[in-house]
Amino acid sequence: MGNRILIVDDEWNMRNLIKIYLSREAFQLNEAKDGYEAIEMADQYAFDLVVLDVMLPDIDGWEVCSTIRKTSEIPILMLTARDDVKDRVLGLNIGADDYLIKPFAPEELVARVKALLRRRKKDNREIDKLLITFNDLSIDYDSRETWVKGTRVELTPKEFDILYTVAHNPKTVFTRDILLDKIWYSEEFRDLRAVDTHVKNLREKVRKAGLSFNPVKTVWGVGYKFNRPEDQY
Repeated sequence: MGNRILIVDDEWNMRNLIKIYLSREAFQLNEAKDGYEAIEMADQYAFDLVVLDVMLPDIDGWEVCSTIRKTSEIPILMLTARDDVKDRVLGLNIGADDYLIKPFAPEELVARVKALLRRRKKDNREIDKLLITFNDLSIDYDSRETWVKGTRVELTPKEFDILYTVAHNPKTVFTRDILLDKIWYSEEFRDLRAVDTHVKNLREKVRKAGLSFNPVKTVWGVGYKFNRPEDQY
């Protein structure tokens, strides 16, 4: 299924024109004819992008944008007939992602929509990389925090790095040498046995926190890999 887009404009002709442009790209398209309807639809349905006109009959597009931004980071492309820098700055400051001046070429509308969708997809991939969750275990790379059943587990920097490295690559077996190369600084004392010690301590801490599975598996004669909950038995 294609991306779902909400088109917000009080003029039927403009909504229809935008639909014609975007329907060629196999998007799923929904319409709202005023601001309140747009807010209600954005609250009820999961859209991938909003094309939002500034001039609406009830509340203006800026208020709609600001309201949506309180609960969602969905990309918003604002449309306006006024080529006023102050208007564009206002829209961007309250959360709009891009601006398009009417009248616009169909190719430019489609290109801007695709660019915003690509950016959102990339952002989502980055979030997925930074936050890893397996059952009751959550590993947040950005804050460098580990949580078990909602309780934070205090790990040393090396323990955290080992856990994140194997969890981020759950199908990869890491030798002790590779873990030393990835996690230890070149000027630090490097000892293969230190990896074993950190793994042992890591396992003990998450076990005491109530984790129902052992997250780091020993691959005998090789090293370590992530031990997913479904791989325990």
